[in-house]
Amino acid sequence: MIRSMTGYGRAQEQIDGRDILVEIKSVNSRYLEQNVRIGRNYTYLEEPLKSLVKTRISRGKTELAVSVTLVEGKKADIRVNDEIVRGYLEAMAAYNNRCADFPDNADMEAANLGYDLECDSEADGAGWMKWATIIGLPDVFRVEKPQEDEEAISRAVLAVTEHALAAFVSMRETEGQKLRDDVLYRLDLIEKHVSTVEEKAPQLTEKYRERLYTKISELLGSTTIDEQRILTEAAIFSEKTAVDEETVRLRSHIGQMRDMLAEEGSVGRKLDFLVQEMNREVNTIGSKVQDVSITAVVVEMKSEIEKIREQIQNIE
Repeated sequence: MIRSMTGYGRAQEQIDGRDILVEIKSVNSRYLEQNVRIGRNYTYLEEPLKSLVKTRISRGKTELAVSVTLVEGKKADIRVNDEIVRGYLEAMAAYNNRCADFPDNADMEAANLGYDLECDSEADGAGWMKWATIIGLPDVFRVEKPQEDEEAISRAVLAVTEHALAAFVSMRETEGQKLRDDVLYRLDLIEKHVSTVEEKAPQLTEKYRERLYTKISELLGSTTIDEQRILTEAAIFSEKTAVDEETVRLRSHIGQMRDMLAEEGSVGRKLDFLVQEMNREVNTIGSKVQDVSITAVVVEMKSEIEKIREQIQNIE
């Protein structure tokens, strides 16, 4: 089935306590270009994700965004970093000793890392304020998160990505069907124009012969006209303006394009080549046949071919 290169797909699921959101979108590109946006902790998934996308599409500039959020699981192990706290306490004690206006620091030193800084009623909350200050300092707590199962996460993320890709490919196929219908419609129009050229082109030789005969008669007056010479000139004109080969090839290209539009897989590049060949044949017809009526038909064909070319730029 013909696919467009533009599309969007999204999937979101909760697997093994993780909320996984995957979004993929693409625009036109001559080749397959991939960009994966994922959290720093999951960069190991980038290549597997690119490989998965490559199995489903072959052209387009794609952007894959993956979000993994832990919603439930083992609690993190949070501990006080004793050495860091000791350093803070010692620094505070040393500073207090240098400041005459500061209250006595004996109770802080007596705490001896037991963090027993509860104040009594007379201290008016001074001890608690010291502790509140300490816990807000950098690196006081050491947080050890449980080790993640990378294989399980990979399976979960790739499974959700498969669902997003299914929606993404479905949209590309829907858009591709619209492109296919439009191209087929324009191929029918071009084919009708080819029939018009095939009908009118042979008449040009007879018209040329009549014009030539009339012109020579006017020049020579009553002198006998060489009919054989007239026929020879008409034959030469016919040979120069014959477009039979061009129309045959043009019909062949139209047939090939219809066949390709019925194929599976990526056909965008082949269609683009055929459009160039069709345009070449029509240009040749226009240069050979200097007739107003046929020139108008050639202009119409070139217009339809250009519209087809624009549509094919969107086909994978």
